[in-house]
Amino acid sequence: MNTVLSRANAIFAFTLSVLAGLTFLCFLSTVLKDYRGDVSISTVKAVVKNVPDFSASRLKNDLGFVTLDLKADLNHLFNWNVKQLFLYLIAEYTTENNVINQVVLWDKIIRRNENASINYQKINPKYYFWDDGNGLRGNSNITLYLSWNIIPNAGSLPNIMGDGRHKFSFPEEYTTYRI
Repeated sequence: MNTVLSRANAIFAFTLSVLAGLTFLCFLSTVLKDYRGDVSISTVKAVVKNVPDFSASRLKNDLGFVTLDLKADLNHLFNWNVKQLFLYLIAEYTTENNVINQVVLWDKIIRRNENASINYQKINPKYYFWDDGNGLRGNSNITLYLSWNIIPNAGSLPNIMGDGRHKFSFPEEYTTYRI
């Protein structure tokens, strides 16, 4: 019982127990923090084209092009338990075929010690705004909102929706000019 290996094992087990307890206290210290924030989103231009989708079928699907402004100050979300933020902009709408459609248009990772103030003017989405049919033309119930995941050092991974939504509509006619 008094060998070097048994003493090393006891010290190692005690160290792991203390570290597990400290990690749990780290989680408890920030579990009730409110991670919501104000977001301002507006669309500058929205057009829709009817183009063939060569990936799945030979049918033509709607492809939306949106230029938007995005503003948010998320510096208050960072504390000693937040490693990074994963932001993503979602467009949500309904069509005749689907009750709910959600498309991620843009995303960004903000790490600790980076500026978390977002002020983008006239940006284009990072990802295509495809519809699996012809549900974008004339659709007036498209809602944009910004969500984020808090990546902590210890604890749960909350999914937060920003305060501030923006509704817009696509035009009734397809555009024929090149975007």
